[in-house]
Amino acid sequence: MPAAGIPVELASERKIRYRNKPHYRLSHWPIWIFIFFITPGPLIFDLFESGFDRRMAIWLGVVLVGTGIAGLRGRLPGCEQRPYIIRFTEDRPNPLYRRVCYTFAWSGVVSFGVLNIAGLVVAVLTGVWNQRQIYDLGYFPVAIAVWVLGAAGRLPRVTPSTKDEGVERRYFYGSTWAMCIAQPIAWFLWTVLPYGRTGDVLKLAVFVGVLAFVGWLSYRGKLPRTRPIVPGELAVSD
Repeated sequence: MPAAGIPVELASERKIRYRNKPHYRLSHWPIWIFIFFITPGPLIFDLFESGFDRRMAIWLGVVLVGTGIAGLRGRLPGCEQRPYIIRFTEDRPNPLYRRVCYTFAWSGVVSFGVLNIAGLVVAVLTGVWNQRQIYDLGYFPVAIAVWVLGAAGRLPRVTPSTKDEGVERRYFYGSTWAMCIAQPIAWFLWTVLPYGRTGDVLKLAVFVGVLAFVGWLSYRGKLPRTRPIVPGELAVSD
């Protein structure tokens, strides 16, 4: 049950959608292109450090083809011909494609967040930036740990059943909002703040502060798709 004072959405008041329109399905495709494109974290580090190159073009082509085929077949969340989840209380099996997609989405959120904080902490403590080395050594151990949790059904929206979707989705969207807002701010600060411990401390404080603030807004249900959906009636999830 949601905590007192947190606004909820009543499933009975949500508009029922039994089919996804083409533009709705198409609008979800870029989301999954981005999620799978950033999966090889060290490669994406090179993208922001050195710019787009042949390796990234090849990987992007693979992602475009793979997600495009999956989307046409309705094997990407939001790209189905009709929503899979309609009744939030129904104990339905969570399809494999949803569990895989959301596992990789979680790995992006967690891995980039953890490694960016680690790099900033090391820079503050030592005065030396080792972000490249941290990504090379730490990215896949962190990502693989998340993949293992996903395979075990231990992540929100990746559980074997969809019965708790009305609550689990708020954890996913809240985490996604936090990283999608904090990461560009961190990149901006990287370009404008001077090198040195003072700048590094400010970057770390702002990055962690934004994560915490957006997380709090999400917990309070103030951001899109972060309000708990009270189960019991028909509703649609995407």
